Amino acid sequence: MSDHPRRVFRALISVSDKTGLIDFARALTGFKIELVSTGGTAKALAEAGLPVIDVSKLTGFPEMMDGRVKTLHPNVHGGLLAIRGNAEHQRAMQEHGIKPIDLLVVNLYPFEATVAKGAPFDDCIENIDIGGPAMIRAAAKNHADVTVVVEPSDYDAVIAELAEHNGATRPALRRRLAAKAYARTAAYDAAISNWFADELKDPAPDYRAFGGKLAEALRYGENPHQSAAFYRGPVARAGVASARQVQGKQLSYNNINDTDAAYECVAEFDPNRAAACVIVKHANPCGVAEGTDLVDAYRKALRCDPVSAFGGIVALNSKLDAAAARAITEIFTEVIIAPDADDEAIRIVGAKKNLRLLLAGGLPDPRAPGWLVKSVAGGLLVQSRDNAVVDDMQLKTVTKRAPTEAELRDLRFAFRVAKHVKSNTIVYAKDRATVGVGAGQMSRVDAARIAARKAQDAAAEAKLAEPLTKGSVVASDAFFPFADGLLVAIEAGATAVIQPGGSMRDDLVIQAADEHGIAMVFTGTRHFRH
Repeated sequence: MSDHPRRVFRALISVSDKTGLIDFARALTGFKIELVSTGGTAKALAEAGLPVIDVSKLTGFPEMMDGRVKTLHPNVHGGLLAIRGNAEHQRAMQEHGIKPIDLLVVNLYPFEATVAKGAPFDDCIENIDIGGPAMIRAAAKNHADVTVVVEPSDYDAVIAELAEHNGATRPALRRRLAAKAYARTAAYDAAISNWFADELKDPAPDYRAFGGKLAEALRYGENPHQSAAFYRGPVARAGVASARQVQGKQLSYNNINDTDAAYECVAEFDPNRAAACVIVKHANPCGVAEGTDLVDAYRKALRCDPVSAFGGIVALNSKLDAAAARAITEIFTEVIIAPDADDEAIRIVGAKKNLRLLLAGGLPDPRAPGWLVKSVAGGLLVQSRDNAVVDDMQLKTVTKRAPTEAELRDLRFAFRVAKHVKSNTIVYAKDRATVGVGAGQMSRVDAARIAARKAQDAAAEAKLAEPLTKGSVVASDAFFPFADGLLVAIEAGATAVIQPGGSMRDDLVIQAADEHGIAMVFTGTRHFRH
């Protein structure tokens, strides 16, 4: 590809997002660039007093079929695809009256936004752009001669380039914009194909593609030698991707990962029932509680593991108030995320310049469908979100003693938390608060022991007479394969157990519970989290 700037004489503009359109087009005319446009874009340009040629004059055909057919014509695609230095291409252009198009400005029909607002099937179909992607791909393929722009954020860069090079663009800019153009159409097609798969209820289509829009380039990944970036997906879900950062330094890769884990966990707790707080460290909850208010919930959550909570992420299920803000800022915290915050709370958090405050505008629905994607060598693992909620499960008492109402309330609480802890998982809870969490262990027995030991350490820190696991309940994310893990929990003081069941040795585990007077319920649903 030639390194010389390429002069722009004609631009075709067709945009659904008209942000900055008039100023951009006016600037183009200042470089003596002829404007060609379609439909509503042409109307907007004409109303602004700008000279514009309707694409129908270029093609010799009117827009037809409700605008479905307007740019799918050789006079458009020939103008985009013709190689300027190719004699055969030039002869074909001259023979058929095709004029070159040097700049293409197209953003696509708002398919993703249409789906996100829950539009009917037919409306979504009508918002699938055909001519736009075809033109974008044609212009991007011929980027040696053509500049392609797919979003308003690049208008300024193009105008600056034209100004610097007397109405021409350089190969470096055209190549960068071409790469972006292909990424945009790929993400667009991915959104459409995934929507179709969801509509067809097909969990395993023959091809899968996922796309997103860059939210920000990150300083590094999990470790400083790893590069990273944060992308927003096409489906809106309240949380870290949609949140407004009120203050604090840039989020890191680990901050984003941990904040997402915290907010998804706190969303399990209905704010209409009680205020709730989740404290996360390294993607695992180290303290979770419901309380009479956010301060109460935070204090109870912090009590579970105050050592791990230092430098952690705090997620709240309701509006951050001043009292909770004061309590949370008493120790070093990386991120606070909540649906909203009052002005005084924002001022209090503002005194901690590095503390990030994110306001998500709502809570994600824990029952909502969705997809989780994990890369493996040479491929992708794709699965539906774990949207099972304990409130929807039929709990089955399998022991001689049934749990009391208070135990049952804490069992449900503990199982909500266990869903969000890395496997193998053991969670002790008492009075709607975690009192010991064992996460990510190869052995369920070790998870039970670690959770109990953490409870002992927390008791020593708080100068309690005994660990809060005494009289607690215990949740296991998967079945107990043997009675040994259960016996560790009983020794720690647990009086009731919730677990999925389904082990070949369930009878032996139930027998051990009965021998110790422990109540046990099965959920029939497992919550592995790797």
